[in-house]
Amino acid sequence: MHELSMAQGIINAVLETAETNNATEVTEVTIEVGRLAMINPEQLQFILGVLIENTIMEDAKVNFEEIPAEIECHDCDFQGEAVLDDSDHYAPLVKCPKCDSLSVEVLNGKDIVVKNIVIEKPDDT
Repeated sequence: MHELSMAQGIINAVLETAETNNATEVTEVTIEVGRLAMINPEQLQFILGVLIENTIMEDAKVNFEEIPAEIECHDCDFQGEAVLDDSDHYAPLVKCPKCDSLSVEVLNGKDIVVKNIVIEKPDDT
């Protein structure tokens, strides 16, 4: 289950950042998920919910933002958002919307990134 290792990596990154900043609680996390990341967002959200129990992230609101697939076509030089054939969620076909070619280079949309972390810090009074 690819989502489990991805979820654990996200949690590790968030908790490490929170610890570095002396956080007492993580209240919100925003995660960018590329359309070509080969991740099922619903499964990722479920696993994150389970793994953050009993951590300073446990009550955090977790937001997901989908990042579109951007390509450069080798046949017609189109650059922009790709057309995806999502009939297979784990291996979508990436095509040029201008000429329908499959000869494309993916420029964006493969990554999963922790974009933003909102934390609470202890009062210094």
